[in-house]
Amino acid sequence: MEYDSKIHELTIVIPCYNEAKNLRIFLPQLITFCKENYYKLIIINDGSVDESEEILFEYINHEHFKIIKHKINKGYGAAIKSGIIEVQTKFLITIDGDGQHNLEDIKKLHQIIKEKDADMIVGSRINSKPHSLYRQFGKFLIRIVAKILMPLNIYDINSGMKIYKTELAKKYIKLCPDTMAFSDIITLAFINQKYLVLETPININRRIQGESSISAITAFETTLALFNILMLFNPLRVFLPTSIILLILGLLWGIPIIIMGRGLSVGALLAVLSSIAFFLLGLIAEQLASFRKQLLSEK
Repeated sequence: MEYDSKIHELTIVIPCYNEAKNLRIFLPQLITFCKENYYKLIIINDGSVDESEEILFEYINHEHFKIIKHKINKGYGAAIKSGIIEVQTKFLITIDGDGQHNLEDIKKLHQIIKEKDADMIVGSRINSKPHSLYRQFGKFLIRIVAKILMPLNIYDINSGMKIYKTELAKKYIKLCPDTMAFSDIITLAFINQKYLVLETPININRRIQGESSISAITAFETTLALFNILMLFNPLRVFLPTSIILLILGLLWGIPIIIMGRGLSVGALLAVLSSIAFFLLGLIAEQLASFRKQLLSEK
């Protein structure tokens, strides 16, 4: 899948798992859109057991279209990673294979990332109609935890439509999970590493067929991944507040007992010692994190 960098600047990457009904409607429009705008297209068939593979191979002869096949379902994040590794253009954009994303927004995000010289643009669904309460709770939990753990100025961090500079995307996908948490973690990795991440509203179409897999379980998995990425980049943000809280609790517990002349409280002493231990562990973790980030920047 060769390309001319002066003409082909953008590759569309789409993970696909059991989206046959959507692909039959969505794919012809997408192929035409890519031809008209000189975009390249990579679709990852992530172990689909429906007719997705047959539908995709109907279009295999179209220029600048590549299909990647996973023999088994590896996960949303794993599918996107497989696609990103194969991208050769300067920019790449990820969208979902269910037809919910508006194709004109691809052109919009492509133009913005060039004009702003940004490293990532997130397509925000902030004005879209609310989903089920179950999904809304999952997304709410992700945003709350992310804001607590690190500075965050992006509303829709788990949006499936994002455009990246390909070089940076390839650099940081190794830090991201194979699950639905990929969308959140790649965004947080860019933000934490001080890259320019912007957000712009996009339009969302009604899903053509099927149901979304986003849920509160996804939120739980993402929360665990958030802690992992935080421990990689900024562990003191976890250890230092914990140490301070334990120290304050120990002092509030122990000082009144000392004033009353009843000696040292075992519980208060344990809290203070735990505070010191968390602080020291935080310093060690911070040194390890600095070393890992240095290795990452050299790759």
